[in-house]
Amino acid sequence: MSRCDFKIVLLGSEHVGKTSLVLRFVNCRFNAGTPYQNTIGAAFCAKTMHSNGKDFNVGIWDTAGSERYEAMTRMYYRGAHAAIICYEPSSLLSWQRLRHWLAELRTVEETCKVYLCATKKDLLDAGIVTREVPEDIVATYSQDLYGHFQTSSKTGENVQELFQKIVDDCGADNRMMQNVEELRVQLQKEEAAYKARNKEYCYC
Repeated sequence: MSRCDFKIVLLGSEHVGKTSLVLRFVNCRFNAGTPYQNTIGAAFCAKTMHSNGKDFNVGIWDTAGSERYEAMTRMYYRGAHAAIICYEPSSLLSWQRLRHWLAELRTVEETCKVYLCATKKDLLDAGIVTREVPEDIVATYSQDLYGHFQTSSKTGENVQELFQKIVDDCGADNRMMQNVEELRVQLQKEEAAYKARNKEYCYC
């Protein structure tokens, strides 16, 4: 039986690079030559992370950014411990939509820890794109959230740091950790009961 100690959801408009961010974090790779494909509903992956002397199984839901899938993706917000809301600094529209994603999230999970993520930093650094979202506006908006990271899935810059900060924050949350420990105990009991039932019917 598998479990996830912390559930993280990725939100943001389509094309902002949510899937690339997850692939860089989980698989340490960037698929530059892969044609773009819309995520439908949500894609799931997991990774074990270490924080404060403990291992945690982190489940990541990469949700669809297309408006046509909004009703479907909303169900993945429930039970989320943290959310990463992505935007492109070179796209004012993606920033405007970011506020929508935050409002949507808050209707389902009010206490979810929220982190802003500016993607495709390598394009800005190389001068390939121009910034449309003023940095002072981002700084003001993110003051009441848990952090703002400028990342590049291509180079890996700040990707590990973003997810590590989330796990560290969750691990330091006493109420959240109490729930994690209770679920772990419950899972152990279920596994023990499952093994006991199987043993009863074993005739080997």
